[in-house]
Amino acid sequence: MEEKKPFGSRLEAFFAGRGFYIVLFLCVAVIGVSAWSLLSGDGLTPEEPGTEVAVDKLESGVYEAPAVPAVPAAAPESAKEPDTPARQVEETALPVSAPAEPEKEVPAVLDVPKTATVSAPADDYFIRPVAGAADVGWCMDVPVFNPTMQDWRTHDGVDLCAELGTQVKACANGTVTAVLEDDLLGTTVVIGHRDGLESVYANLSAAPNVAVGDWVSAGQVIGAVGSSAIGEAGQVCHLHFAMRQTGASVDPESYLP
Repeated sequence: MEEKKPFGSRLEAFFAGRGFYIVLFLCVAVIGVSAWSLLSGDGLTPEEPGTEVAVDKLESGVYEAPAVPAVPAAAPESAKEPDTPARQVEETALPVSAPAEPEKEVPAVLDVPKTATVSAPADDYFIRPVAGAADVGWCMDVPVFNPTMQDWRTHDGVDLCAELGTQVKACANGTVTAVLEDDLLGTTVVIGHRDGLESVYANLSAAPNVAVGDWVSAGQVIGAVGSSAIGEAGQVCHLHFAMRQTGASVDPESYLP
């Protein structure tokens, strides 16, 4: 019968043979299993979180600090608690000041001499060529009876009553554009004013005081009342006064004072 060796001798023989490699393999396996457990997150138990992970890491020689829990992000504006009625009342009670208006620029005042006066242009006022009232008025819409011609016809002017030889004055500033003899209205003077306006003076005496091209002022004498208008000889003595705007007859009374 073979004699048994002591346990220490057998253990020494085991490590001298293949036992050393077996133990080394087991250690490597334990380290690998521990590392795998850490990486897979299974190292923590519900009863004592973090205990086994710390022990395994200490045994394996690798230690990592436990993860710090993440701080939750701030809630969006829409998720915030709505204002309570008390807070709303408090906010609305605060006085709201209106924004300050920007200063407006004050236009510079022109230094006008106190003695300066502003007057309307000379062509903007008219006077009556003679002082008499109208015997026959302007009528271009409805014919009127002409006692001289014994017919009904339109009347393009006003017949202003005046004694024979009464001075006739220009009704406004202008330039004499025509001096002529009309078949029915006799000796006639035409004065051109601004903006195509013309004044016509007919039934004058045979010798007017102006000629074509003369500049006349309002109130200047241009002739005298005569009896040259054959077409109106049956009426009282008068000045036939008419006005035209760009060639069209207009009511003289709308211009005269």
